[in-house]
Amino acid sequence: MDFTLSERQAEIADAVARICAGFPAEYWRRTDETGDFPEDFVAAMTKGGWLGIAMPEALGGSGLGLTEAAVMMQQVTQSGAGFSGASALHLNIFGPMPIAKFGAPEQRERHIPRLISGEDRMCFAVTEPDAGLDTLSLKTRARRTDDGYVISGRKIWTTGVARANKILILARTTPREEAAKPSEGLSLFYTDLDRSRIEAKPIPKMGRKAVESNTLFIDDLQVPAEDLVGQEGKGFTYILQGLNPERVLFGAEAVGLGRAALSRAAAYANERVVFGRPIGQNQGVAHPLARAWIELEAANLLAFKAASLYDAGLDCGAEANAAKYLGGEAGFRACETAVLTHGGMGYAKEYDVERYFREAMIARLAPITREMVFNFVAERVLGMPRSY
Repeated sequence: MDFTLSERQAEIADAVARICAGFPAEYWRRTDETGDFPEDFVAAMTKGGWLGIAMPEALGGSGLGLTEAAVMMQQVTQSGAGFSGASALHLNIFGPMPIAKFGAPEQRERHIPRLISGEDRMCFAVTEPDAGLDTLSLKTRARRTDDGYVISGRKIWTTGVARANKILILARTTPREEAAKPSEGLSLFYTDLDRSRIEAKPIPKMGRKAVESNTLFIDDLQVPAEDLVGQEGKGFTYILQGLNPERVLFGAEAVGLGRAALSRAAAYANERVVFGRPIGQNQGVAHPLARAWIELEAANLLAFKAASLYDAGLDCGAEANAAKYLGGEAGFRACETAVLTHGGMGYAKEYDVERYFREAMIARLAPITREMVFNFVAERVLGMPRSY
């Protein structure tokens, strides 16, 4: 077993860290306050070719693995960009993978390079208000026509619609009661985001204001037949290919955010003098910070174990889910500890840890809840009966 980064992975971490250094805390504090999308940051990452880190070389990507993508995204959050920075890039890392893996050759060659270069921007519409994590119960319908499909329905928590010109959308082409099994009858489409047919309403939320999330109202969206990804009715199978990578990335990103918070808290504990001594000299301050470091390192090991299993073509479902859970919990506790270490100033925006704390909630809620992680492990690993 080797727990160190390879030379190439270390170079990736250094290169991404250098780009992130050009976007200090003031930049991210401003985007959080104004809600302005971090265009300059995304442009810098795009120019460096980082959006295609996991895409095939034949399509203009770097052809690297989930491990390298996790190294990259962890550096982003760890820099202080947090989930505002990560979410501005996140969808490009594995979001287009169903197109790259299952799309027709013409689809892959036409669309993937444009996403990598930033010429196109996509959003991914799966979750629905009445279905949540029960994806098989989604109701958005794609009705077949002579020359394609017409899609109508609602989606929620669709990120980045404001700047997208493309949408990857999962819809039901066969009613659930008519499908051979519930996982069939769902189809995936990659098509133009027609704003005359799609109304997007941003959702006010507690953190990551710079990257908006939306409720979508889709009314008779016209989709050409050639915009179907893969085979009709196989869309659920296609999106499953991206679930484990997404969970691994969330775990690694949460660890990076926790490290950013821990670094600021440790510095403050060394500098802040009360009763004639640095507060870090008190075990009541030092021990929670030490515990946070230990928990972050444990979560990091699991995230990169899951990534290495995925890259080796091995089953990583349990590890990916557990990595998302452990990273989310460790990152949250580190951010909470950082706020408490700062005392009253932890509540002030100028120290940034309150922003980290708000953003840390994301990895506890998405892309899967803690309870559903427990369900997965209980059923798939421990052999317990399905509870839902």
